[in-house]
Amino acid sequence: MGGSKLILLFHTLKFLRFKQVYYRLIYFFRNKFFKRKYDAVIPKELSILAWEGGIINPLSYHRKDNFQFLNLSKHFEETVDWNFGNYGKLWTYNLNYFDFLHQYQISVEEGLALIKNYVAQDDTLKDGLEPYPISLRGINWIKFLSKNGIVNTKVNTKLYHHYLRLKDNLEYHLLGNHLLENGYSMLFGAYYFKNEEFYDIAYKILKEELHEQVLDDGAHYELSPMYHQILLHRLLDCINLINQNPWKNDDLNSFMNRKANKMLGWLEAVTYDNGNIPMVNDCAYDIAPSSKQLFDYADYLKISFNKVDLRASGYRKHITKDYELFVDVGNVGPDYQLGHAHSDTLSFELYVNRKPVLVDTGTSTYEKNAIRQAERGTAAHNTVKIDEYEQSEIWGGFRVARRAKVRITEETESQVTAGHTGYKKLGLTHLRKFEAQHENIVVHDWINSTRSDLPRQHAFFHFHPDIDELVISGNKVVLPSKRIEFLFSGTILTIEKTYYQYAIGFNKTLRAEKIMVNFSKELRTQINILSEK
Repeated sequence: MGGSKLILLFHTLKFLRFKQVYYRLIYFFRNKFFKRKYDAVIPKELSILAWEGGIINPLSYHRKDNFQFLNLSKHFEETVDWNFGNYGKLWTYNLNYFDFLHQYQISVEEGLALIKNYVAQDDTLKDGLEPYPISLRGINWIKFLSKNGIVNTKVNTKLYHHYLRLKDNLEYHLLGNHLLENGYSMLFGAYYFKNEEFYDIAYKILKEELHEQVLDDGAHYELSPMYHQILLHRLLDCINLINQNPWKNDDLNSFMNRKANKMLGWLEAVTYDNGNIPMVNDCAYDIAPSSKQLFDYADYLKISFNKVDLRASGYRKHITKDYELFVDVGNVGPDYQLGHAHSDTLSFELYVNRKPVLVDTGTSTYEKNAIRQAERGTAAHNTVKIDEYEQSEIWGGFRVARRAKVRITEETESQVTAGHTGYKKLGLTHLRKFEAQHENIVVHDWINSTRSDLPRQHAFFHFHPDIDELVISGNKVVLPSKRIEFLFSGTILTIEKTYYQYAIGFNKTLRAEKIMVNFSKELRTQINILSEK
């Protein structure tokens, strides 16, 4: 390992919690030298759970063993290969989640046949026996079996064995959304098997992790709206489970209802008027339930929610009759878990008349490759990059070494000014001021430094693929059909139009235009939204 890699590793590992390091070592040695067999008999006769309602999943199973996940299709000729890995680990994970059990276009017979096929291949499973897919699959199997009144001893026995495996491998080495998903699933397993030990584990995880992972404004602390939707969906499922199946009489359900209330309020605050969510950090379309689906589910469960202030999550949103401006003036997330963070400090998105204009480039892959590195990088966001340096040192697909820290220096109802430490090693500070006026927006950038040899400074602006008529005229950029113009002033060197790949889903991108404004020390960007004559 090279010296630079060792430095990155040091600045990554120093933020980990002791618990993460401890469990990583324990699991490594235990699973390598003391492998456990899971062959216990179900301790008691099962009673069928009640299950109604919930969210219908999008189509991913197309009969005759034909599956489509992440915009990639696979037809299995003779039998399903649950270890199929040619499309990457995330595709294999999706195959093992069994989300397709809850799509419209699948019969009870087909769903049960796929479960039985999986059980028959249990001895050969690989990725499917990891705790995260076990967690999601356990919930999906229990909902499917309960909804359809199915009692199958072989299936239930194998499901029980998977929960024993999950109990022994809870993802304390990762924490974050993974451990929370473990807790959600252990609650389903506890209710399904009436297992007190499972329940105690679920109770502990859910009380501790929801308390920590849901911020004061209701945001999930990894600051990805997509993961927020996913985890809120699972939380609503847990509430639905308890509502329909009286078993325990404690404070867990009321506690989860309060957390759902806050998470719903945050989601409403960040969701654009057209139903989209900001594509900040790891976010992709067609992965999580939509905001509308979640609001409808909450209404079904009679969970109300209130408007929230976004300050705790570091986001701001300004809304007028013509535009919605979404601004990131917060830190990248919890220091010990930044697997889904991007180097996007002081970036922003802009929607005009319910249509996206300036956008985050999104996420198209979780593979550890150059595309993943670029999509997490500073230049993939509407912010300022200094030379070739990242604000936060993203690397290794899901790692962050030194990370930018934000300080807000001034804020009113219509403006906010903030700076960050991401370029401290260069002896520089980037400050940005957002002013949201009635018909225009001003973004003011400064580079504070005593250096005489300032590195190159680049401000990036990524336009949605629907905008293909961008015109540069002097220090002005015009979008004629949208009646929007960008006026640049300050010490401008050049304005360049280039292209980028906008992620419209995993493994699916569209070419779009972006501009790079090269400047020195100061740049003022005024975005005028011209009214109709």
